[in-house]
Amino acid sequence: MSEGSRAGRRVAYAALPAVAALAHIGPAATWLPGLRRRCLPALAGLGHPGHIALTFDDGPDPAATPRFLDALDGLGVRATFFVLGESVARHPETARELARRGHEVALHGWAHDRPWLPSPARDVRELRRAARTVREVTGTAPYWYRPPYGILTSGRWLAARRMGLRPVLWTTWGRDWRADATPASVRADIASATGPGGTILLHDTDHASAPDSWRTTLAALPAVVADCRERGLTVGPLGEHGVPGTGPAGVGWGAGALPAGSTGPATDAPGRSRAARTARPT
Repeated sequence: MSEGSRAGRRVAYAALPAVAALAHIGPAATWLPGLRRRCLPALAGLGHPGHIALTFDDGPDPAATPRFLDALDGLGVRATFFVLGESVARHPETARELARRGHEVALHGWAHDRPWLPSPARDVRELRRAARTVREVTGTAPYWYRPPYGILTSGRWLAARRMGLRPVLWTTWGRDWRADATPASVRADIASATGPGGTILLHDTDHASAPDSWRTTLAALPAVVADCRERGLTVGPLGEHGVPGTGPAGVGWGAGALPAGSTGPATDAPGRSRAARTARPT
């Protein structure tokens, strides 16, 4: 073998870790909202133009989540809660109350971590553990999946696909995790970027946010809902949102079925799912 061939092979071997890292983290570019809305509207949570999906991350939290449930009851709104498996295991009564009050319980993973190092086996193991915990505690199998920080690595993509879960991120957020957020700033951030058919991201806990930030979110919630309604938009969970690619035959990438017992949407009319017709009145 010539010296040139050996040198070329050494360069190729040296480049393998970089290629593997790029393959792992590359899909996380979908975190960029502009790219997501333009190229992957379903992943961005764009649904029926007459509807807004209201979603909350990081719970359940026994100190905060019940207050959101009471507020949503008062507003006549149901939402989608992306829960952490470890928090469901720690606070099962709060998780059960989410489902009992008619809200969608979706997956946010097992723990709120950043997966910078590739570990496909870990991704599958932890997502399966979280899904099993949610199902055992609430009696429903989750359909939607949103990774912590919106970091959708290739491992998390594959884990979700393997389990028949539908990844969805968000169209706009209230930046309510910040220490300097106020009810007015949360409302303004959402109003400035929420168009018809969008998905709103808020937090019903300060698990990964500034201490007591959930109080700011809770105070902003009535105005956020009122702003949507003043624009003629219905506010509800993702299951009533009409996101393209959802239904009993697939999970948005052309393969896979809903998990057994899933409460995911089965849309048979624009913007209206079977779940929307059978959900309890508010």
